[in-house]
Order: sequence, then structure tokens, then C-alpha cells
Amino acid sequence: MRIPIYQVDAFTSDVFSGNPAAVCLLDSWLEDKYLQSIAAENNLSETAFLVRNADGFDIRWFTPITEIALCGHATLASAFVLSTFRQWTTNSINFATRKSGQLAVTRQDHLFEMDFPARPAVAQGSPRGLNDALRITPEKVYVFEPAGDRPVVMAVLADEKAIKTVQPDFSALAQVNCRGAIITAKGDSSDFVSRYFAPRVGVPEDPVTGSAHCVLIPYWAQVLGKNILHAFQVSKRGGELFCTNSGERVKIAGKAVLYLEGIITI
Repeated sequence: MRIPIYQVDAFTSDVFSGNPAAVCLLDSWLEDKYLQSIAAENNLSETAFLVRNADGFDIRWFTPITEIALCGHATLASAFVLSTFRQWTTNSINFATRKSGQLAVTRQDHLFEMDFPARPAVAQGSPRGLNDALRITPEKVYVFEPAGDRPVVMAVLADEKAIKTVQPDFSALAQVNCRGAIITAKGDSSDFVSRYFAPRVGVPEDPVTGSAHCVLIPYWAQVLGKNILHAFQVSKRGGELFCTNSGERVKIAGKAVLYLEGIITI
């Protein structure tokens, strides 16, 4: 079995920054154990698997240890690969998912804009152990609770400097009852900044997280009173996102660059 694979740095135009994702093109679906093994072997935060359908592509995403319901950077990477290297001729690509409905990505020059579901969070207290695991005292805490999954927590801090200096205890954070933890604040040179931690699903810190912005965009649109937002995820690798709040949907755009192209042989 020979599977084309691309590794793409998403939400950046410079290799070695942004968020690396693997994109694997399949003729038909393999057994899940093979998909998970390939993702573990790639050892990236996410590997996207694509199978052609009548309207575009079916897409699934795997971390090194589990399948996830929604992933932004690997979807952007997939659209970049199809548009740039696989002769996809239209500006828009439809992706059918198993748990997040129909997604679309539209190319606008060098930007790939994803149309994702908004995930507005509600104010709550910090889950037990969160503050100690993150080693912070947030100004506010919000929670988004997806159906059938653990919640995603968003902690609001004072400023960008506070975001950059957070050094979580990842072992402790993996024990907190949340799928992932976002920290965010107003940006110095952007509308807002963030970081995202998900050790429970095998991703201690995700460099740039499109799906987290489904939570971030509704919050910052309301706080700042505007629907067009410019964001940075201020991880070590870093990434830039261009965001639009559209009520029940959000649009998340970014650039991408190829790191490698090859063949998986099984």
C-alpha cells in the first residue's frame, strides 16, 4: 500500500513556524487502527486523512493517540495541498466530517479561509485543578461543552505578556476534566492572542489551533465590538489568523507552506 503524504506548516508563510500537519490522500477508508498508527508514526499534533466523495472530500483527523471531532490547521493544510499540488481547479473545497458537519475552505490568493461552526462559551468557575495546572489565576473563565465530549476551557488573562509567560504543568493539566485549555488576552499588535494546551489528547501545546478560534472569535467579537479580527497564537512556533464572526459560523483564514512530500509504504 502506497499513500501520498504531505507535511504542511499552516497559519504561516515561513517553514519551521505555524502548525505542522500531515495530509494523507486515500483511495478509500482504511481500518481505524491503521489511521491511528499512521498518525502516531507521524507524531504531529494532527494528521488529516482525505477520501474523495461526490461533492469534495471526506476528512478525518487524528492526533498521535485519538481521533478528534474538529481540526482547523490540518483542514487548511488539506485545502492547500489539494489546491497547490493535486490540481483542484475551483476556489472552494467542501469537506464532509463525521462530527462537525459540512466544512468549506475558500482560497483567496494566498489565504485559505475556513467556514467553521461557532462555539460560544459560557462563563463558569475554573474546573478543579485548572489554575494549579496552568499556574495562573485567570481574570475570567469560560467553558464550551460539546455534545458527547469533555469541555474546552478558556481562561482570560490580563495581557499578552501574561499569556507568553505561562508554563503549565502538563501532567497535572492532563488530569483536569477538560479536553483542552485555551488561554487568551488582548494583543499588543493584534486584536487578541492565545495559546492552547491539550495533553489529555496527546498534544501538550498545539502551536496554532484553528478549532480553538471557534471559541475565541465569538468571545472577542463581543468584547471588542467588531466582527473582523486579527489574531496571533503566541506559541514558540507562532501563527497568524484572520478571523470573521458570522453569528452561528466563524471564518478563519491563514496561509500555508509545504515542508515535505512523500509516500507512506505499508
